[in-house]
Amino acid sequence: MDRFQSLGFPSTGDEEWRFTSVAPIAETSFMLATDGRTALGSADLSPFRLTDFARAEIAFVNGRYAAELSKIHELPGGVRVESLAAALANHAGDIDPYLTRFAGFERQAFTALNTAFLADGAFLYVPAATIVDSPIHVLFVSTACSAPLASTMAHPRVLVVMGGSSQATIVESYVGPQGHRYLTNAVTEIVLGDNAVVDHCKLQRESVHGYHIGTMHVAGSRSATFRSHSISFGGSVVRNEVVAVLDGEGIDCTLDGLYVADERRLVDNHTTIDHAKPHCGSREVYKGILAGHARAVFNGKIIVRPDAQKTDAKQTNKALLLSEDAQINTTPQLEIFANDVKCTHGAAVGQMDDEALFYLRARGLSHQEAQNLLIHAFAADVLNSMPLEPLRTRVEAVLLRQLARAVPTA
Repeated sequence: MDRFQSLGFPSTGDEEWRFTSVAPIAETSFMLATDGRTALGSADLSPFRLTDFARAEIAFVNGRYAAELSKIHELPGGVRVESLAAALANHAGDIDPYLTRFAGFERQAFTALNTAFLADGAFLYVPAATIVDSPIHVLFVSTACSAPLASTMAHPRVLVVMGGSSQATIVESYVGPQGHRYLTNAVTEIVLGDNAVVDHCKLQRESVHGYHIGTMHVAGSRSATFRSHSISFGGSVVRNEVVAVLDGEGIDCTLDGLYVADERRLVDNHTTIDHAKPHCGSREVYKGILAGHARAVFNGKIIVRPDAQKTDAKQTNKALLLSEDAQINTTPQLEIFANDVKCTHGAAVGQMDDEALFYLRARGLSHQEAQNLLIHAFAADVLNSMPLEPLRTRVEAVLLRQLARAVPTA
């Protein structure tokens, strides 16, 4: 807390935040969310559950573990999916080497704030040479504040530790009541042992009036594979930050993202892939769909350290603007300190292709159907990279509902 007070809220005077104002957050009175678990039942969460194909679903309400809303089936030997508070109480020695060791709070105000209020969260552990053959779902639910002049805040935490040659698919979901204002300030730390493989999906479906700050730090070891799929549909002010440090030879890292915003909403995606060792590869594709007066920010940084020879890195960012007033600030960055590397980046911003729209309408499609088809094709690179077909189907359904609300039907 001392560090947060010293740093203060970031401002547009800070280089990393120059296109994103957090004044709406700084000027709002927040109070820590109450338990809230008694106000929710399984039926309330049914639109967000993945129990039909997830082996384990661990639920949190306002950052607190909700056992009655969680469903954990039989897991392979040694695999842990549990409350972070319980894990700290029962086997802190397994957690201390990792918790807060990668998501440093010295320079990140929101990470410092999360750490100051760290009380509970999710702990996922997969031992060496273990494969979890169906997804693990971590569901964070925010509830509304009963006080008339205040909004709630929650600070979820996730710690994932993967042993050598282990494999798992992890889905993080963030949801909240529509029409309510609240703050979710989440931090995730993922540690991969040698040859570990992780597919990570983040689904952000907060209230369109809510604020979401999400930070994920990934630390990879030799020959590990990490694939991230970030989907942002909700939130008034959203900041997704990913920092992946490839600290071993032969690591493969993929970061994919899709975000949709309308009205006056803001979505900011900041990514950093740090190639610290040689023979590592990274691929990154982020796509945005903006309507109304929405704004987006993409800042993608690739760092290649002096010893990271034979690096192969590629970054792509594209945005589709569906109105004259939507805008995006995109800043691809390469910091290369080695000479035997292959690094590329590209950014493109455009509007709907009138000729393609006319072509589809001439073949019997309505204006709405033609727009949806073109937008779906634009998003296909990210959607098709998602590893779970049932999850991809659900994301596509939410995307269509978002478009029906955001895109003009004329």
